[in-house]
Amino acid sequence: MLNRRHLLAGATGAAALSFPVFAFGQAHSTDKRLLVIILRGALDGLAALPPIGDPNYANLRGGLALQRADVLPLDSTFALHKSLPKLKAMYDARELIPIHAAATGYRDRSHFDGQNVLESGAATPFARNNGWLNAALGALPQSRPDMGVALSEQAPLVLRGAAHVATWSPSVLPDVSNDTVQRLLALYDARDPQLASVLHAAMGANAVAMDSGAGSMNNAGGGYRQIASLAQVAARFLKDPSGPIAAVMDMGGWDTHANQGAAQGALARNLGLLDDGVDAFRTEMGPAWANTAVIVVTEFGRTAAPNGAGGTDHGTAAAALLAGGALRGGRVLADWPGLSSAALYQNRDLKPTIDIRAVIKGVLADHMRVPNAALDSIVFPDSASIRPVQSLLRA
Repeated sequence: MLNRRHLLAGATGAAALSFPVFAFGQAHSTDKRLLVIILRGALDGLAALPPIGDPNYANLRGGLALQRADVLPLDSTFALHKSLPKLKAMYDARELIPIHAAATGYRDRSHFDGQNVLESGAATPFARNNGWLNAALGALPQSRPDMGVALSEQAPLVLRGAAHVATWSPSVLPDVSNDTVQRLLALYDARDPQLASVLHAAMGANAVAMDSGAGSMNNAGGGYRQIASLAQVAARFLKDPSGPIAAVMDMGGWDTHANQGAAQGALARNLGLLDDGVDAFRTEMGPAWANTAVIVVTEFGRTAAPNGAGGTDHGTAAAALLAGGALRGGRVLADWPGLSSAALYQNRDLKPTIDIRAVIKGVLADHMRVPNAALDSIVFPDSASIRPVQSLLRA
Protein backbone atom coordinates (compact mmCIF):
# COMPACT_ATOMS: atom_id res chain seq x y z
CA MET A 1 0.00 0.00 0.00
CA LEU A 2 1.05 3.57 -0.58
CA ASN A 3 1.30 5.31 2.75
CA ARG A 4 2.98 8.32 4.34
CA ARG A 5 6.09 6.35 5.19
CA HIS A 6 6.61 5.38 1.53
CA LEU A 7 5.97 8.91 0.28
CA LEU A 8 8.37 10.45 2.78
CA ALA A 9 10.97 7.90 1.73
CA GLY A 10 10.45 8.93 -1.87
CA ALA A 11 11.10 12.55 -0.99
CA THR A 12 14.63 11.66 0.15
CA GLY A 13 15.60 10.10 -3.18
CA ALA A 14 14.81 7.19 -5.45
CA ALA A 15 17.24 4.84 -3.73
CA ALA A 16 15.13 4.90 -0.58
CA LEU A 17 12.02 3.62 -2.31
CA SER A 18 10.98 0.02 -1.78
CA PHE A 19 8.20 -0.05 -4.38
CA PRO A 20 7.93 -3.06 -6.68
CA VAL A 21 8.78 -2.02 -10.22
CA PHE A 22 6.66 -3.80 -12.83
CA ALA A 23 6.67 -2.88 -16.49
CA PHE A 24 2.93 -3.02 -17.02
CA GLY A 25 1.91 -3.84 -20.56
CA GLN A 26 5.06 -5.85 -21.37
CA ALA A 27 4.43 -9.26 -22.93
CA HIS A 28 5.72 -12.46 -21.34
CA SER A 29 7.22 -15.46 -23.08
CA THR A 30 5.53 -18.01 -20.81
CA ASP A 31 2.10 -18.54 -19.34
CA LYS A 32 3.38 -20.86 -16.59
CA ARG A 33 3.06 -19.62 -13.01
CA LEU A 34 4.45 -20.83 -9.69
CA LEU A 35 3.57 -20.09 -6.06
CA VAL A 36 5.82 -21.26 -3.21
CA ILE A 37 4.37 -21.33 0.31
CA ILE A 38 6.83 -21.86 3.16
CA LEU A 39 5.36 -23.15 6.43
CA ARG A 40 7.78 -21.86 9.07
CA GLY A 41 8.17 -23.71 12.33
CA ALA A 42 8.07 -27.33 11.07
CA LEU A 43 4.73 -28.83 10.08
CA ASP A 44 3.73 -32.10 11.74
CA GLY A 45 3.26 -34.21 8.62
CA LEU A 46 1.87 -37.12 10.62
CA ALA A 47 -1.05 -34.86 11.53
CA ALA A 48 -1.57 -33.07 8.21
CA LEU A 49 -1.17 -36.26 6.17
CA PRO A 50 -1.80 -39.05 8.68
CA PRO A 51 -0.81 -42.58 7.65
CA ILE A 52 -3.89 -44.10 9.22
CA GLY A 53 -3.30 -47.39 7.43
CA ASP A 54 0.08 -47.92 9.09
CA PRO A 55 -0.39 -50.56 11.83
CA ASN A 56 1.88 -48.65 14.22
CA TYR A 57 0.30 -45.24 13.75
CA ALA A 58 -2.32 -45.19 16.50
CA ASN A 59 -0.11 -46.53 19.30
CA LEU A 60 2.86 -44.37 18.36
CA ARG A 61 0.86 -41.16 18.18
CA GLY A 62 -1.03 -41.75 21.40
CA GLY A 63 -3.23 -38.77 22.28
CA LEU A 64 -2.40 -37.09 18.97
CA ALA A 65 -3.65 -40.01 16.88
CA LEU A 66 -6.49 -39.08 14.57
CA GLN A 67 -9.55 -41.29 14.37
CA ARG A 68 -11.13 -42.36 11.10
CA ALA A 69 -13.89 -39.81 11.63
CA ASP A 70 -11.26 -37.06 11.86
CA VAL A 71 -9.65 -37.61 8.46
CA LEU A 72 -10.39 -37.45 4.75
CA PRO A 73 -9.12 -40.75 3.26
CA LEU A 74 -6.94 -40.66 0.15
CA ASP A 75 -5.96 -44.32 -0.24
CA SER A 76 -5.47 -47.39 1.92
CA THR A 77 -2.59 -45.80 3.83
CA PHE A 78 -2.90 -42.02 3.79
CA ALA A 79 -5.54 -39.41 4.58
CA LEU A 80 -5.76 -35.65 4.95
CA HIS A 81 -6.65 -33.97 8.24
CA LYS A 82 -10.33 -33.07 8.26
CA SER A 83 -9.37 -29.37 8.37
CA LEU A 84 -8.26 -29.67 4.74
CA PRO A 85 -11.53 -30.30 2.84
CA LYS A 86 -10.72 -27.88 0.01
CA LEU A 87 -7.40 -29.56 -0.59
CA LYS A 88 -9.24 -32.88 -0.60
CA ALA A 89 -11.49 -31.52 -3.33
CA MET A 90 -8.37 -30.61 -5.32
CA TYR A 91 -7.07 -34.15 -4.79
CA ASP A 92 -10.34 -35.55 -6.13
CA ALA A 93 -10.03 -33.19 -9.12
CA ARG A 94 -6.48 -34.51 -9.70
CA GLU A 95 -5.00 -31.14 -8.81
CA LEU A 96 -3.15 -32.15 -5.63
CA ILE A 97 -0.18 -34.43 -4.91
CA PRO A 98 0.50 -34.89 -1.17
CA ILE A 99 4.11 -35.91 -0.49
CA HIS A 100 5.25 -37.80 2.60
CA ALA A 101 8.54 -38.70 4.29
CA ALA A 102 10.31 -35.87 2.48
CA ALA A 103 13.23 -33.75 3.62
CA THR A 104 16.14 -31.65 2.46
CA GLY A 105 19.65 -32.98 2.97
CA TYR A 106 19.72 -31.33 6.42
CA ARG A 107 19.60 -33.75 9.38
CA ASP A 108 19.86 -31.54 12.45
CA ARG A 109 16.90 -29.80 14.03
CA SER A 110 17.56 -26.05 14.13
CA HIS A 111 14.82 -23.88 12.65
CA PHE A 112 17.34 -21.28 11.47
CA ASP A 113 19.62 -23.80 9.80
CA GLY A 114 16.76 -25.88 8.43
CA GLN A 115 15.04 -22.90 6.85
CA ASN A 116 18.32 -21.68 5.43
CA VAL A 117 18.95 -25.02 3.69
CA LEU A 118 15.35 -25.21 2.50
CA GLU A 119 15.52 -21.77 0.91
CA SER A 120 19.11 -21.61 -0.33
CA GLY A 121 19.03 -25.03 -1.98
CA ALA A 122 22.54 -25.72 -0.68
CA ALA A 123 23.48 -28.96 1.04
CA THR A 124 24.58 -27.28 4.28
CA PRO A 125 23.45 -24.22 6.25
CA PHE A 126 24.73 -20.80 5.18
CA ALA A 127 26.68 -22.18 2.23
CA ARG A 128 25.41 -19.36 0.02
CA ASN A 129 23.48 -16.09 0.26
CA ASN A 130 20.98 -16.54 -2.55
CA GLY A 131 17.95 -18.78 -2.98
CA TRP A 132 17.02 -21.62 -5.31
CA LEU A 133 13.95 -19.89 -6.73
CA ASN A 134 15.88 -16.75 -7.63
CA ALA A 135 18.53 -18.92 -9.27
CA ALA A 136 15.84 -20.78 -11.22
CA LEU A 137 14.27 -17.52 -12.41
CA GLY A 138 17.71 -16.28 -13.37
CA ALA A 139 18.17 -19.31 -15.62
CA LEU A 140 15.11 -18.29 -17.65
CA PRO A 141 14.91 -15.53 -20.28
CA GLN A 142 14.79 -12.21 -18.41
CA SER A 143 11.71 -10.92 -20.23
CA ARG A 144 10.43 -8.67 -17.45
CA PRO A 145 11.89 -6.24 -14.91
CA ASP A 146 10.76 -8.40 -11.98
CA MET A 147 10.70 -12.16 -12.38
CA GLY A 148 9.19 -12.87 -8.97
CA VAL A 149 7.37 -11.23 -6.09
CA ALA A 150 7.39 -11.88 -2.35
CA LEU A 151 4.26 -11.18 -0.33
CA SER A 152 6.33 -9.75 2.52
CA GLU A 153 8.17 -6.59 3.47
CA GLN A 154 11.52 -8.12 2.53
CA ALA A 155 12.36 -10.80 0.03
CA PRO A 156 12.94 -14.13 1.81
CA LEU A 157 16.17 -15.99 1.14
CA VAL A 158 14.56 -18.26 -1.44
CA LEU A 159 13.97 -15.19 -3.68
CA ARG A 160 17.28 -13.40 -3.11
CA GLY A 161 19.88 -13.30 -5.83
CA ALA A 162 20.78 -11.71 -9.14
CA ALA A 163 17.35 -12.03 -10.79
CA HIS A 164 15.18 -8.99 -10.20
CA VAL A 165 12.26 -9.53 -7.82
CA ALA A 166 9.82 -7.31 -5.99
CA THR A 167 8.03 -7.27 -2.65
CA TRP A 168 4.55 -6.24 -1.64
CA SER A 169 2.99 -6.17 1.80
CA PRO A 170 -0.08 -4.42 3.20
CA SER A 171 0.42 -1.20 5.11
CA VAL A 172 -0.38 -0.76 8.78
CA LEU A 173 -0.13 3.03 8.43
CA PRO A 174 -2.86 5.49 7.35
CA ASP A 175 -3.51 5.73 3.62
CA VAL A 176 -2.29 8.74 1.66
CA SER A 177 -5.03 10.85 0.11
CA ASN A 178 -5.42 10.80 -3.65
CA ASP A 179 -4.85 14.55 -3.72
CA THR A 180 -1.43 14.14 -2.05
CA VAL A 181 -0.46 11.37 -4.46
CA GLN A 182 -1.46 13.43 -7.48
CA ARG A 183 0.49 16.44 -6.24
CA LEU A 184 3.59 14.31 -5.77
CA LEU A 185 3.18 12.79 -9.21
CA ALA A 186 2.93 16.24 -10.74
CA LEU A 187 6.03 17.36 -8.84
CA TYR A 188 8.06 14.30 -9.83
CA ASP A 189 6.87 14.40 -13.45
CA ALA A 190 8.06 17.97 -13.72
CA ARG A 191 11.37 17.72 -11.86
CA ASP A 192 12.54 14.10 -11.52
CA PRO A 193 11.52 11.76 -14.37
CA GLN A 194 13.40 8.80 -12.87
CA LEU A 195 11.61 9.03 -9.53
CA ALA A 196 8.33 9.68 -11.33
CA SER A 197 8.80 6.46 -13.27
CA VAL A 198 9.36 4.50 -10.05
CA LEU A 199 6.30 6.03 -8.41
CA HIS A 200 4.08 5.36 -11.42
CA ALA A 201 5.24 1.72 -11.47
CA ALA A 202 4.63 1.37 -7.74
CA MET A 203 1.11 2.72 -8.12
CA GLY A 204 0.47 0.27 -10.93
CA ALA A 205 1.64 -2.66 -8.83
CA ASN A 206 -0.41 -1.42 -5.90
CA ALA A 207 -3.47 -1.20 -8.14
CA VAL A 208 -3.08 -4.88 -9.01
CA ALA A 209 -3.11 -5.76 -5.31
CA MET A 210 -6.04 -3.45 -4.57
CA ASP A 211 -8.11 -5.10 -7.28
CA SER A 212 -7.94 -8.29 -5.21
CA GLY A 213 -9.55 -6.59 -2.23
CA ALA A 214 -6.26 -5.97 -0.46
CA GLY A 215 -7.53 -2.59 0.63
CA SER A 216 -9.51 -4.34 3.34
CA MET A 217 -6.20 -5.59 4.74
CA ASN A 218 -4.87 -2.08 5.26
CA ASN A 219 -4.54 -0.78 8.84
CA ALA A 220 -5.99 -4.05 10.14
CA GLY A 221 -3.27 -4.90 12.63
CA GLY A 222 -2.49 -8.60 12.65
CA GLY A 223 -5.48 -9.37 10.44
CA TYR A 224 -3.48 -8.71 7.29
CA ARG A 225 -1.49 -11.84 7.99
CA GLN A 226 -4.44 -14.03 7.08
CA ILE A 227 -3.05 -16.29 4.41
CA ALA A 228 -6.22 -16.27 2.28
CA SER A 229 -6.04 -12.51 1.74
CA LEU A 230 -2.36 -12.61 0.86
CA ALA A 231 -2.95 -15.56 -1.44
CA GLN A 232 -5.52 -13.54 -3.36
CA VAL A 233 -2.97 -10.75 -3.81
CA ALA A 234 -0.38 -13.28 -5.00
CA ALA A 235 -2.88 -14.54 -7.57
CA ARG A 236 -3.55 -11.02 -8.81
CA PHE A 237 0.13 -10.49 -9.47
CA LEU A 238 0.63 -13.88 -11.13
CA LYS A 239 -2.41 -13.85 -13.39
CA ASP A 240 -1.73 -10.34 -14.64
CA PRO A 241 -0.31 -10.69 -18.17
CA SER A 242 2.43 -8.23 -17.24
CA GLY A 243 3.13 -9.46 -13.72
CA PRO A 244 5.81 -11.77 -12.35
CA ILE A 245 5.80 -15.49 -13.06
CA ALA A 246 6.60 -16.69 -9.51
CA ALA A 247 5.51 -15.64 -6.05
CA VAL A 248 6.51 -16.57 -2.51
CA MET A 249 4.56 -16.28 0.71
CA ASP A 250 5.06 -17.80 4.11
CA MET A 251 3.00 -18.75 7.14
CA GLY A 252 4.28 -19.15 10.68
CA GLY A 253 2.84 -20.89 13.71
CA TRP A 254 3.81 -24.50 13.00
CA ASP A 255 6.19 -24.99 15.94
CA THR A 256 3.73 -27.01 18.03
CA HIS A 257 5.76 -28.00 21.10
CA ALA A 258 2.74 -27.85 23.42
CA ASN A 259 -1.03 -28.26 23.19
CA GLN A 260 -0.87 -29.18 19.53
CA GLY A 261 -4.28 -30.80 19.46
CA ALA A 262 -5.50 -33.56 17.20
CA ALA A 263 -8.86 -33.17 15.43
CA GLN A 264 -9.21 -29.77 17.11
CA GLY A 265 -6.71 -27.29 18.46
CA ALA A 266 -3.93 -24.98 17.32
CA LEU A 267 -2.60 -27.20 14.55
CA ALA A 268 -6.08 -27.90 13.18
CA ARG A 269 -6.78 -24.16 13.03
CA ASN A 270 -3.56 -23.51 11.13
CA LEU A 271 -4.37 -26.30 8.70
CA GLY A 272 -7.77 -24.72 8.12
CA LEU A 273 -6.11 -21.38 7.33
CA LEU A 274 -3.76 -23.08 4.90
CA ASP A 275 -6.71 -24.85 3.27
CA ASP A 276 -8.54 -21.53 2.86
CA GLY A 277 -5.41 -19.87 1.51
CA VAL A 278 -4.67 -22.35 -1.27
CA ASP A 279 -8.34 -22.39 -2.24
CA ALA A 280 -8.51 -18.58 -2.30
CA PHE A 281 -5.47 -18.55 -4.56
CA ARG A 282 -7.03 -21.15 -6.88
CA THR A 283 -10.29 -19.21 -7.10
CA GLU A 284 -8.59 -15.88 -7.77
CA MET A 285 -6.35 -17.36 -10.47
CA GLY A 286 -9.40 -18.29 -12.53
CA PRO A 287 -8.48 -19.75 -15.94
CA ALA A 288 -4.76 -19.19 -15.19
CA TRP A 289 -5.00 -21.95 -12.56
CA ALA A 290 -4.70 -24.46 -15.40
CA ASN A 291 -1.10 -23.30 -15.96
CA THR A 292 -0.17 -22.95 -12.30
CA ALA A 293 1.73 -25.05 -9.77
CA VAL A 294 1.90 -24.49 -6.01
CA ILE A 295 4.67 -25.89 -3.79
CA VAL A 296 3.99 -26.05 -0.03
CA VAL A 297 7.07 -26.93 2.04
CA THR A 298 8.42 -26.76 5.59
CA GLU A 299 11.94 -26.93 7.02
CA PHE A 300 11.58 -30.37 8.67
CA GLY A 301 9.00 -32.55 10.38
CA ARG A 302 8.27 -33.31 14.00
CA THR A 303 8.77 -36.25 16.34
CA ALA A 304 6.65 -39.30 15.62
CA ALA A 305 5.53 -39.63 19.25
CA PRO A 306 4.06 -36.78 21.30
CA ASN A 307 5.99 -35.15 24.12
CA GLY A 308 4.81 -34.64 27.70
CA ALA A 309 3.25 -31.27 26.89
CA GLY A 310 0.74 -32.56 24.38
CA GLY A 311 2.86 -31.45 21.45
CA THR A 312 5.70 -32.65 19.26
CA ASP A 313 9.35 -31.67 19.10
CA HIS A 314 11.63 -30.98 16.15
CA GLY A 315 11.91 -33.98 13.84
CA THR A 316 13.26 -34.92 10.43
CA ALA A 317 11.02 -36.08 7.55
CA ALA A 318 7.91 -34.02 6.84
CA ALA A 319 4.95 -33.78 4.52
CA ALA A 320 4.79 -31.39 1.56
CA LEU A 321 2.11 -30.55 -0.98
CA LEU A 322 1.95 -29.85 -4.69
CA ALA A 323 -1.23 -28.24 -6.00
CA GLY A 324 -2.34 -26.66 -9.24
CA GLY A 325 -4.27 -27.14 -12.42
CA ALA A 326 -1.02 -28.00 -14.20
CA LEU A 327 -0.47 -31.12 -12.05
CA ARG A 328 -1.16 -34.75 -12.80
CA GLY A 329 -2.53 -35.16 -9.31
CA GLY A 330 -4.92 -37.37 -7.40
CA ARG A 331 -2.15 -39.56 -5.95
CA VAL A 332 0.18 -39.59 -2.95
CA LEU A 333 3.91 -39.46 -3.59
CA ALA A 334 5.62 -41.54 -0.91
CA ASP A 335 8.20 -44.26 -0.41
CA TRP A 336 6.70 -45.07 2.96
CA PRO A 337 9.29 -46.26 5.51
CA GLY A 338 6.75 -47.24 8.16
CA LEU A 339 6.43 -46.29 11.81
CA SER A 340 7.80 -49.36 13.53
CA SER A 341 10.52 -48.78 16.10
CA ALA A 342 13.12 -50.18 13.73
CA ALA A 343 11.96 -47.91 10.91
CA LEU A 344 12.18 -44.61 12.80
CA TYR A 345 15.10 -42.29 12.15
CA GLN A 346 17.29 -42.13 15.28
CA ASN A 347 14.50 -43.96 17.14
CA ARG A 348 12.28 -40.85 17.19
CA ASP A 349 11.47 -39.38 13.76
CA LEU A 350 9.81 -40.34 10.52
CA LYS A 351 12.63 -41.49 8.26
CA PRO A 352 13.21 -39.38 5.12
CA THR A 353 12.92 -41.34 1.89
CA ILE A 354 12.29 -38.53 -0.64
CA ASP A 355 14.64 -35.62 -1.21
CA ILE A 356 12.43 -32.56 -1.56
CA ARG A 357 14.97 -31.14 -4.00
CA ALA A 358 14.05 -33.92 -6.44
CA VAL A 359 10.40 -32.88 -6.27
CA ILE A 360 11.16 -29.18 -6.73
CA LYS A 361 13.50 -30.01 -9.60
CA GLY A 362 10.70 -31.92 -11.28
CA VAL A 363 8.37 -28.91 -11.07
CA LEU A 364 11.02 -26.44 -12.22
CA ALA A 365 12.11 -28.63 -15.13
CA ASP A 366 8.75 -29.72 -16.51
CA HIS A 367 6.60 -26.73 -15.52
CA MET A 368 8.91 -23.70 -15.66
CA ARG A 369 11.31 -25.23 -18.24
CA VAL A 370 14.44 -24.51 -16.22
CA PRO A 371 17.36 -26.31 -17.95
CA ASN A 372 18.61 -29.43 -16.20
CA ALA A 373 22.19 -28.15 -16.22
CA ALA A 374 21.09 -25.09 -14.26
CA LEU A 375 19.10 -27.23 -11.80
CA ASP A 376 22.15 -29.36 -11.04
CA SER A 377 24.64 -26.52 -10.67
CA ILE A 378 23.16 -23.14 -9.77
CA VAL A 379 19.63 -23.85 -8.50
CA PHE A 380 20.66 -26.73 -6.23
CA PRO A 381 24.48 -26.71 -6.25
CA ASP A 382 26.30 -30.01 -6.68
CA SER A 383 23.05 -31.96 -6.93
CA ALA A 384 23.51 -33.88 -10.18
CA SER A 385 22.95 -37.15 -8.33
CA ILE A 386 19.47 -35.98 -7.26
CA ARG A 387 17.31 -36.58 -10.30
CA PRO A 388 14.04 -34.69 -10.87
CA VAL A 389 10.84 -36.56 -10.07
CA GLN A 390 9.11 -37.27 -13.37
CA SER A 391 5.46 -37.08 -14.46
CA LEU A 392 4.32 -34.52 -11.88
CA LEU A 393 2.75 -32.34 -14.57
CA ARG A 394 -0.01 -32.95 -17.07
CA ALA A 395 1.15 -33.80 -20.55
